[in-house]
Amino acid sequence: MVIFFRILFFKRIVFILFNCLLLFSCGRLDKVLTPSDSAPEKEIDVTTVPNAVPKIEPKSRYGNPTSYVVFGKRYYVMDSSRGYVEKGIASWYGTKFHGRRTSSGETYDMYAMTAAHKTLPLPTYVRVTNLNNNKFVILKVNDRGPFHENRIIDLSYTAAIKLDIIKNGTGLVEVRAIDSRGSLENILSEENMRETSTESTSFYIQVGTFSKLENAEILKRKLSSFGDNLIKMSSITISGKKFYRVRIGPFEDTKISDSIISKLPSFGISKHRIVTK
Repeated sequence: MVIFFRILFFKRIVFILFNCLLLFSCGRLDKVLTPSDSAPEKEIDVTTVPNAVPKIEPKSRYGNPTSYVVFGKRYYVMDSSRGYVEKGIASWYGTKFHGRRTSSGETYDMYAMTAAHKTLPLPTYVRVTNLNNNKFVILKVNDRGPFHENRIIDLSYTAAIKLDIIKNGTGLVEVRAIDSRGSLENILSEENMRETSTESTSFYIQVGTFSKLENAEILKRKLSSFGDNLIKMSSITISGKKFYRVRIGPFEDTKISDSIISKLPSFGISKHRIVTK
């Protein structure tokens, strides 16, 4: 009888822990574990889907902890999105998560103009621009992710079509937080004033910044197995002080950069960031 109750108690604990995990992940963690996501079979006319309309909203009751941990890595949620601008690689998610609960508590709709971000407050409105074709969208960030080491934002299926990154699966983008106090008309007018570029935009993996030249040279030699033509070293002056940067690239193909990034830990490199020219 004692053994029976112990087994029952253990099963109950496992059940509770499993449900807690589901509540915490809000449908996002299994995206990393089983990445078999896809586009819907039925195509849609994305021209009929309008941009998200920025508005002032309180922070979501869900998805805004001070910090959280996924796969052993801790992420710190930003207090404010004001002034946030970042360039990097965008991915997208579709049918696998359609209809599931997002980290903010809203239901994920792959046809809506939304996105997932690891650290921006939920919700935040952002302008995402494809740096290869200058197409842009206005999105509401209402979810967490992508928990891929080399991605900065996960787009809804419709947003990815509008930005023309569906075919490749990823794209180099600029993500800029929007001041919700401004009107959508002003936001679109500002974006339309930007010069359109048809040139492909390449990117680098920045793996170190040093105040001493010799330290930068040591890292450059250490990474020489990637090919001398890929390892770049440059200097920059900040507040009158000179720094030396070590970068790998340039790249246009995220598959190649992902492969290199997966090898960085073996060189003792735990941190990196994506930078454009």
